[in-house]
Amino acid sequence: MPARPRFMFSLRYLLIMLTAIGLLPLALLGAWSLHQAGIYKEREQERWMLDLARALSSAVDAELDSAIATLTSLGNAAPLQNGDLPGFYAAASALNRHQADWLGVILTDGDGKVLLRTMDTYGAAAPPLADPASLRQLLATQQPVAGQLTRGPGGRLAFPVRVLIAGDQGKLYTLTAVIQPDRMVRLIQRQQVPPDAVIAVRDGTRAVVARSRDQQGKVGDAPSASLVALMRRAGAEGFGNAVTSEGQHMSTAYTTRSRYGWAVVVGRPAEGLRAAAYERMGVYAAGIVLSLLACFLFASLLSSRLVATIRTLQQNAAALGSGAPLTQSPSGITEIAQIGHALKQAEQLRDAREQERAQLLDSLNRALASHQSALADAREAGRAKDEFLAVLGHELRNPLSPIVTSLDLLDMRDEPTSRKERGVMRRQVNHLRRLVDDLLDLSRITSGKLQLELRILNLADVVRHAVAATPGLQIHLSAPDAVWVMGDDSRLTQVLNNLLSNAARFGGSVTQIALSADASHARLTISDNGIGMSEELIARVFEPFHQAPQSLARRGGGLGLGLAIVRKIVDLHGGLVSARSAGAGMGSQFEVVLPLSVPPATELSMDGAAAHDGLRLLLVDDNVDAALSGAALLQLLGHEVRIAHSGTEALAAVRQRMPQVAILDIGLPDMSGYELATAIRREAGGDAVRLVALTGYGQKEDVARAYEARFDLHLTKPASVADLQRATAPFNDAAA
Repeated sequence: MPARPRFMFSLRYLLIMLTAIGLLPLALLGAWSLHQAGIYKEREQERWMLDLARALSSAVDAELDSAIATLTSLGNAAPLQNGDLPGFYAAASALNRHQADWLGVILTDGDGKVLLRTMDTYGAAAPPLADPASLRQLLATQQPVAGQLTRGPGGRLAFPVRVLIAGDQGKLYTLTAVIQPDRMVRLIQRQQVPPDAVIAVRDGTRAVVARSRDQQGKVGDAPSASLVALMRRAGAEGFGNAVTSEGQHMSTAYTTRSRYGWAVVVGRPAEGLRAAAYERMGVYAAGIVLSLLACFLFASLLSSRLVATIRTLQQNAAALGSGAPLTQSPSGITEIAQIGHALKQAEQLRDAREQERAQLLDSLNRALASHQSALADAREAGRAKDEFLAVLGHELRNPLSPIVTSLDLLDMRDEPTSRKERGVMRRQVNHLRRLVDDLLDLSRITSGKLQLELRILNLADVVRHAVAATPGLQIHLSAPDAVWVMGDDSRLTQVLNNLLSNAARFGGSVTQIALSADASHARLTISDNGIGMSEELIARVFEPFHQAPQSLARRGGGLGLGLAIVRKIVDLHGGLVSARSAGAGMGSQFEVVLPLSVPPATELSMDGAAAHDGLRLLLVDDNVDAALSGAALLQLLGHEVRIAHSGTEALAAVRQRMPQVAILDIGLPDMSGYELATAIRREAGGDAVRLVALTGYGQKEDVARAYEARFDLHLTKPASVADLQRATAPFNDAAA
């Protein structure tokens, strides 16, 4: 805490004492004071002009920042982020109509090519850029740029403000606002400056953008030689004498510290400042005598006014901290007036900051509400997607079921005259089933819903079984007796089937399969002598829906999902998959690398289930074709089969004679298969009947719901003969 002064005096007493002490040497002191006052006034004038130039430079930066912020917000809007150029053209045109000083908005790509101009109709040929240098600067520095004043294709003077925007998938765009100089003219007009002052805002080339005097005649003019010399001599900012383009000598202050390289120049007539100094000197000399006589009289009055003014400043300082409005306190004393002006500016800055804070909070609240709404929409879209996939799988698999069953019946009867046709039908049905499975599997994988049932298995057996199940393809297999990995048998089989299907469609006459193992990994290589792949195709071959170029006939078929699913499944197993090719017509090679696992102590028995007698079956399906073909196939397998097409018919058949196995469709017209299963359990008095769900709903949630409804087994349409044999096998075998 500072020490308290030994003596305390009132301001009135001090003024009177000062007058008395200065009475004798007043003449000499007056002359010296006049000289110092002139110097001080000049410095004050210089500082005022420099402060005004700096303030105007900051205001110019703020105007350019505002334009940049507006362009950035426009660039981050949905149309440009989604690559919707017509939509972005509409949004930019709407924004341009609300910007009085904007001539238009220009969008270019990352190479500077003009994509659209709101000054023209969408799609019209764009004229060359009026200021390409600023665009090159933007692309080189990737920082917002304010270009130079240029006359555009329409003949109007304007300056560009440019920003770099990251669009969809990281694509770069540049956004340019073409702004008229009138915006900067109004900025100058808002300043409170003497009428004889001349203010100019100049761009990076120092051409006039806005001028407080003769704007129309001077806009675009280059700086005078004296101003150029002053700027070269004084540096980034300074004060000195210069001559205007009208030939008037001016005391000139300037600054070039704008973030965008622009300059602000403030000038006042030099002769006016000198005349004011001479006038002050004469007035001081004439009034010094009167002041000596009147000083004692006015000392008391002056001190009272000073005290009142100081008290007002104290109150304003306190009000500034508390947020209260300031009281106007005009003063004839320069320093006090400057303090009051500084306090007023501080009040304006405080109010502006408070307003910005309020706007920021409002913007944050709106953004939070928008984010929450977007999350809700995303959850709803995810739910709708899951429902769509479930219905898609059901509706696509339902018609496949009777077709596959009918083919199985034909194969079991094995009529020689239809073998060729059955082979064609079998290949096409398998192809269609694979397309459906690929679509649903890819959705499960990308949404993270695909679950693996990992166990130690012999990869060599998986490969041999997959090769044996691939007729019509000449395959040379090289594999050891056992290669043990930790994996999902069905999913690794799917990987092999997809790679072999790819070889069948795009390979040549022979496919080579080699399985080997090193110290830590198993390596499976599938090679063909088919059409091969380009480097570009190899880079994207594992992307969903990406396929090699095909003719309009699309003899290769497929949706471009098989290899994408291969990569996802291999990734889930902790492995790697890669593709290689020497070029077009040189064949392709795919390699799958999986971590090795410790072999089990004893190998599980792979013998099939023992034969069993025919069973009483109830088959419930509202699809008449599926029911009839399924019943015929089950009868050929040696079972007694009854058919029902609704839940009511099924319950009547159960009450008439209890079946040993009931195979139920889930989507029945009068009740769901889950409800029917509960009713059958109730009629049977427990678990006397084995319940099998045979349905087109095959997602993970559908399987879990079936077991929750006390089904013993869930089968997804179309069911194969092996599936139906599992459904009718002894309970322990079926569960296995």
